[in-house]
Amino acid sequence: MPYDESVPPTPRRRPLLAAAVLAAVTLTAAGCGAGDDGGSQALPRQGGGGTSAAPPSKSSPGPEKTASSPAPSAKPSKPTGGRATGPLSGKTVVIDPGHNPDNHLHTREINRQVDIGTTRKECDTTGTSTNSGYAEARFTLDVSHRMRALLQKQGAKVVLTYDNDRPYGPCIDERARTGNEAGADAVVSVHADGSAVGNRGFHVILPGLVRGGTADTSKIVEPSRDLGTRIAGLFARDTGSAPSNYVGGNSGLDTRKDLGGLNLSTVPKVFIECGNMRDPKDAALLTSAGWRQKAAQGIADGISSYLKG
Repeated sequence: MPYDESVPPTPRRRPLLAAAVLAAVTLTAAGCGAGDDGGSQALPRQGGGGTSAAPPSKSSPGPEKTASSPAPSAKPSKPTGGRATGPLSGKTVVIDPGHNPDNHLHTREINRQVDIGTTRKECDTTGTSTNSGYAEARFTLDVSHRMRALLQKQGAKVVLTYDNDRPYGPCIDERARTGNEAGADAVVSVHADGSAVGNRGFHVILPGLVRGGTADTSKIVEPSRDLGTRIAGLFARDTGSAPSNYVGGNSGLDTRKDLGGLNLSTVPKVFIECGNMRDPKDAALLTSAGWRQKAAQGIADGISSYLKG
């Protein structure tokens, strides 16, 4: 979930209609306040603003175990196992797993301010967790690994911004730089939100038009909108989840101008908040390996649809 010091408007709790799922492929909405992990924040959050959560537990459920970490300068993971042929052959996809399971052990480092083009923000944040202690950072790594396998089967070159191979971070400016330097055809930053109980559903965050300092999104706004719209529609189809009932006016889309990961990108990029970890019903989905596979399929299908045109 994205972290920020801004205060979101009062969440709307309109009932979701079947038409809301269809709207996910056609509508966009103005952004609500939140941080650079993407999510809206109805609650205060660890690590410099964002949703409050207990520090991620080493014993918390989830498929990923924290490896011993080398120096923070570890390189983004290299693509491995991708097929030379397939419908996405010649395409490069960068997957950005939100946060890091060990960020809570490095608060001084992740609270360091970095330039996001128009202002300065925290290097990274801890992310949120379910009430049972399943950390967002473990969720994002698991879904990212599943996405990588699905996209590589279609012939894509896949790069992760990190792969549990460093003690904290990477910082949000480095995450953006990884996609830029890879010349990615599409970048997706994977997150889960940490909002109030009763706030449910997914939303995809699109870059707004930003020109200032080193940030200029003018060339990526429209292709990113196409990418995000396709992901929203296919994520809803593959997971059965409804668009957010508290962000984006039930469209499943939210436009933001305050996220460094988007503002600094020079290639098409979106964030996805797959659900709300602090709502028990959404948390039951997010902690299910079967549902995480559906989530990975939905995001991968959206990326594939965009890259195929």
